[in-house]
Amino acid sequence: MGLYAIGDLHLHYQSVLRAPGQLHGRVWKKHEEKFRKNCGKLMTEDDTLVLVGDHSWGKKLSECEQDLQYISDLPGRKILTRGNHDMFWDVKKTGQLNELYRPCLTFLQDSYEVYQDYALVGTKGFTFEGPFYISRSMEGNPSAGVPVADGRGRIIGWDEEAEIHAKKLVDRELARLRKSFELAKSDGYRKFIMFLHYPPTNILEERSGFTDMAEEYGAEQVVYAHCHGESRFHDSIQGEFRGRVYHLVSGDYLRWKPLKILA
Repeated sequence: MGLYAIGDLHLHYQSVLRAPGQLHGRVWKKHEEKFRKNCGKLMTEDDTLVLVGDHSWGKKLSECEQDLQYISDLPGRKILTRGNHDMFWDVKKTGQLNELYRPCLTFLQDSYEVYQDYALVGTKGFTFEGPFYISRSMEGNPSAGVPVADGRGRIIGWDEEAEIHAKKLVDRELARLRKSFELAKSDGYRKFIMFLHYPPTNILEERSGFTDMAEEYGAEQVVYAHCHGESRFHDSIQGEFRGRVYHLVSGDYLRWKPLKILA
């Protein structure tokens, strides 16, 4: 019995694939077959798989039916959280999705699921990824008042309106996440695993509302995706940070092998 996680499958059995990286990247070639085989080798029907967003390129549910069937056919229990590309999933209609796909799939939103004595909480999340503009080939100069982007380049521009909009989205997602934590807590759960689609911080942040909430509720692990393509793998926290363990589980980062979170 194990708890596994992965994200960013970006399936497209009934939709048009337009992403250049997925069209031409070697790691994406027949990735559906690779992932299916790896799940068959690693998982049994007693295991639980959490898929943290960007399940399908389909914009409507009718364009995602084969993608969701592919996920349903994987071994074990499947729990899905929302990603930024999951246009088929209206958060207000999560209950309808659960009715439609029960017991094969569980769509997790504004609630929690249970694994052993852990409450699994999750939401899409959000980070302000830009537009801030970074010159990765130049070093910042803090003494001259030029901020440094975590040693990876110099900030050369900033979109304040986009930042304000991002804050609204972050606040909305934090409220949804808190609702899930509080529901689990009121039911007596004290051990948590937290799942996001977006990373908990952007490349400029040392901490965020999401890392603070993980600490507030004592989440032992924080699992996220969204950072795919090698240039993005280190955009956020990985490993131990302030008493929590952070995992990036984007499919191409894991080479399509789901990561075991708990035994």
